[in-house]
Amino acid sequence: MCGIHGVVALKRPQQFPAQWLDLMGDITAHRGPDDSGSYLNNNIALGMRRLSVIDLSGGQQPISNADGSLVLVCNGEIYNYRELRTQLADSYPFKTQSDVEVILALYQQYGVECLQHLNGMFAFALWDNNLQQLLVARDRLGIKPLYLCQHDGYLAFSTESKAILALPGIEAEVCPQALEQYLQLGYVPAPYSMFKGIQKLEVASYLLINDKGMQQHQYWQPDFAQSEQLSEQSWARKIRIQLESSVAMQMVSDVPIGAFLSGGVDSSAVVALMSKHSKGPVQTYAIGFDTGDAASFYNELPYARAVAEQFGTEHREILVKPDVVSLLPKLLWHMDEPIADSAFITTYLVSEFAHKDVTVILSGVGGDELFGGYRRYLGEHYLQKYRRLPAWIRQKLLVPVAGKLPSDRHSKLLNTLRLTKAFIQSAELDDAERYQRYMQVFSQQQTEQLLNCDKPVSIVKQHYQFSHAKQGLWRMFDTDRQSQLPDDLLLLTDKMTMATSLECRVPFLDHQMVELAVKIPQSLTMKNGRLKHLLKESLSDILPASILDRPKRGFGAPLGAWLKQELAAMLRLFVNRETIESRGLLNWPIIEQTLNQHFSQQEDHTDHLLALMNLEIWCRLYLDKQSAGQISETIRTSL
Repeated sequence: MCGIHGVVALKRPQQFPAQWLDLMGDITAHRGPDDSGSYLNNNIALGMRRLSVIDLSGGQQPISNADGSLVLVCNGEIYNYRELRTQLADSYPFKTQSDVEVILALYQQYGVECLQHLNGMFAFALWDNNLQQLLVARDRLGIKPLYLCQHDGYLAFSTESKAILALPGIEAEVCPQALEQYLQLGYVPAPYSMFKGIQKLEVASYLLINDKGMQQHQYWQPDFAQSEQLSEQSWARKIRIQLESSVAMQMVSDVPIGAFLSGGVDSSAVVALMSKHSKGPVQTYAIGFDTGDAASFYNELPYARAVAEQFGTEHREILVKPDVVSLLPKLLWHMDEPIADSAFITTYLVSEFAHKDVTVILSGVGGDELFGGYRRYLGEHYLQKYRRLPAWIRQKLLVPVAGKLPSDRHSKLLNTLRLTKAFIQSAELDDAERYQRYMQVFSQQQTEQLLNCDKPVSIVKQHYQFSHAKQGLWRMFDTDRQSQLPDDLLLLTDKMTMATSLECRVPFLDHQMVELAVKIPQSLTMKNGRLKHLLKESLSDILPASILDRPKRGFGAPLGAWLKQELAAMLRLFVNRETIESRGLLNWPIIEQTLNQHFSQQEDHTDHLLALMNLEIWCRLYLDKQSAGQISETIRTSL
């Protein structure tokens, strides 16, 4: 696990100064505190920062084949490397025990088809000196990020976009298209990044760069063509076998390993299965909140303790107070881009806490997407029942009543009303529009008003419309697979864990697990409206009903309540008319309306306000070039 970076000539021949790699590596040193390396040759410069996890003494990068004609830098882990080594041992003389050396062996035998053989999370760059060709690739689910920038006759790439900004002549500037998407979604979807001219390589994609130019290709996508008609028990058994296999495979490590534990179904399943394959007690880490009613609503510590006790883990907890927001500038610097998901705060805090004991952590990220864990996935189930009501009742009675419901997410009653309101207000839309409504922060109309633009594009809607999946549930998953999952949840997981030099693995997103899950008939995945029904059935003999059937809770912090109370002054510090108008990116009137509706509980605008506040902090960091420390001190003063 590490950070990779480099430059390759698009106009050849070209030589690159060695200090460019130093500049890029120094700014991402947190990703790899154990080692660094570089390779320079005609038309190419490759660099890396290493966090040692497998083959601690012999896994240095860049790594080359026997005659030096192939050179590789890779961020990530190849989980099936032992099987691949055995298969390739007769044709390739391995020099190390490193997992990533199998990429060189596979490429030497299969070329770009090497990607089809890899099971893992990765982003890598492989230079073929004979062909004068660079292969840049990203894993199937986008667990590991990779940024790209064409500039002055070369292509720069890096695990973090801030490393590209370190190169001469590349300046931080807001990408207008990315800003449109960010306001609508609360994150920046690929191929955009918030920096103009810097893009993300999309999931399951690779680039080939040679003297003929640059071509991008997609090498994998789930096959939604036909579901398999098996019994519920057969499906549950298959899920359990594959999940246990994924967990066991991802426990391979030469350094201490642990698990995040929220007490939800996904993290509890990972811990339960780790316990079966661990020689000693699993080390688990949980986070909670200790202020106010909303904090109690979000607090999952009792559930996490129950699971920890059941499986005899070495369990540790951390409690968080509102003043944790003074960390926001530091965290947004690590994120590289603004984000309206408060989970990036909690992920960083629990990662920092866990890093005191372990170097590798397993997480339950991906279980909700893969097995129908989000309430929005229930839309199809309830929509059929809702539309049986006469149209005049729906449109003349229920829609007006829904518009008057309060909207807040920080108590059970208010959260139920919020979800009911969102469902009724989107029920008459077509499928793509409805799903966009579920996912949006600011609506397209509000985004037009914020930016004075005309009809902003919706990437989520495009993914939904062009999905190969036919069943509604899998169409939603396919949309999330290409947008929210890699560019929100997995991005924040990668950036926040690596900010603390902690490697995070996600067993639910083993691509073999995905390929299995998408064959499940929609009717079984959430049978009778039960979220994650089949997954829960597969775990019913190892997890108690108190965990399997408890209400779902997100991994974020109670920022909506805090912003109304303890953090109201900080919100006004960054989101006020003078600041917004002087920045010149957004129009004030719609923001003023958003503030008023949130504080009156007319609407829950937690995500909207977090998006606006974090955008301004990001601007101060990257456009104004203020230090994270300076901005944090300003926040502490306001509190």
